Amino acid sequence: MKEMTIKECYDVFGGDYNAVLSRLMTEGLVKKFLLKFPQDGSYDLLIKSLDEGNYEEAFRAAHTIKGICQNLGIESLLASVSPLTEELRDGKGNFSSELLDKVKEDYRAAVSAVNTIDV
Repeated sequence: MKEMTIKECYDVFGGDYNAVLSRLMTEGLVKKFLLKFPQDGSYDLLIKSLDEGNYEEAFRAAHTIKGICQNLGIESLLASVSPLTEELRDGKGNFSSELLDKVKEDYRAAVSAVNTIDV
C-alpha cells in the first residue's frame, strides 16, 4: 500500500477527520495519537482474554478499544467493537464469533491504514 496522508487514512476507515481535528486541535496531535494506535495492547489483550475465557478482562479490553476509536474517529472499528463490548459486558462470554471476526477484520484494516501514513 502506498503512503497516505492522515486525511486519506481517515477516508479508509470511514472516520471524520475534521471532527477529530477539531477535538485535538492540530494535525500534529492527530498524527501523533493515530500513530500510537497500533502499539496499544488492548487488541492483543482482547484476543488473549477471549482465548483464555477471561471475559471480564476481554470486556475491559474491548471497552478500551471502543474509547480509543471514539477519540480517534476510527469509525469502522468502532462500529464493530461497540456491539462486541456490549455482548461481553455481562462477563459470561456470550458473544458472536461473527462479530469477533468483524472486529478482527476492522482492526487489521485500521492498523494497515495507519501504518501507511506518511511519517
